[in-house]
Amino acid sequence: MKPTGIRVALPVFLLVLLSSAREKHSMDDLPLNMIQVIGSHNSYKQAIDPPLFNMIRYMGQSIANSLDYTHISLSDQLSMGLCNLEIDLYADTQGGKYAHPKGLSWEGRASRDFPYDPAGEMKAPGFKIMHIQDIDFRSSCPTLTACLNELRAWSDAHKGHPPVFITVNAKDDRIPGLTKPEKFTAGVFDQLDKALVEGLGADKLLTPDDVRGSEPTLERAVLDGHWPTMSNAKGKFIFILDEKGKKRAAYMAGHPSLQHRVLFADAPSGTPEAAFLIINDPIKNLDKIREYVRRGYIVRTRADEGTTEARRNDLNRFRAACASGAQIISTDYYRESTLFSSPYVIRFGEGGYLRENPLMGDERVLARQ
Repeated sequence: MKPTGIRVALPVFLLVLLSSAREKHSMDDLPLNMIQVIGSHNSYKQAIDPPLFNMIRYMGQSIANSLDYTHISLSDQLSMGLCNLEIDLYADTQGGKYAHPKGLSWEGRASRDFPYDPAGEMKAPGFKIMHIQDIDFRSSCPTLTACLNELRAWSDAHKGHPPVFITVNAKDDRIPGLTKPEKFTAGVFDQLDKALVEGLGADKLLTPDDVRGSEPTLERAVLDGHWPTMSNAKGKFIFILDEKGKKRAAYMAGHPSLQHRVLFADAPSGTPEAAFLIINDPIKNLDKIREYVRRGYIVRTRADEGTTEARRNDLNRFRAACASGAQIISTDYYRESTLFSSPYVIRFGEGGYLRENPLMGDERVLARQ
């Protein structure tokens, strides 16, 4: 290279380095409600056994389509850069309730080709993780203990990683003909809090008490802008209970502003426990989400549902989610489907899964979608 080229290239190189440093610094300084992340829905889910899936397809193609997705392991998702996961929990205080899924017996001899729980994890007491009992029961980590062990190992190997939001569904709805789930009571939720602390360690959890600080209520802290910065939340996991009605009430009972609880809750605005809001349809609720985000709440929404958008390669819902400013956008397609042909994939225009929130920051970010 000629000396002139060196003189030209060097300032450009320095500008790139300075720009990168500024971006990193600005992200570290951003509070959690001023970022936007992409994560996965039903993050543990594995494909349904083909013989069982064919039976479901016979019952109805639309039902089968809605279940036709699968994920890589939790740790592989996090290593890709995803900052949000979701798990579905079933209580099993005695153990063994889900050790023998009915779907395996329906498969008959074909089930021999698809071994289930060879280590016997499902026989032990403790929370189990699956989508639908007896039908959609394959999980990359079938127990909460296994999932937490995996998350902790990944976190230990990636010191200072961005905070990871994890939404939790507490499943206990009864479906005719399927195993009757155990109900989530306040006592069962106490066991869940204990399991999370024991599995990850208190040092890896960001809890409602951490956000509330000295404020009289959790909501007051949120509306006054007391979310921790990305830097202060590094290496942390943030759990959110995605439930309403009796289950949400059971979790919050006796814990005003979620004092001494591990999970945040999808509590309505205007209540002391409000901090996270689950609003799944960003097209229908675009203005509502924007209002909540601007006020200081963190909102989780969805880019797709039931494989519908992926089959159509329809990005309109994702674009609405981005424009809404919702801080957490979940998808089944952070990579292309391996079960059917479609180019549909969800990433930000910059190519990643974490960025400054376009509603709160530079509008040029949004224009690049």
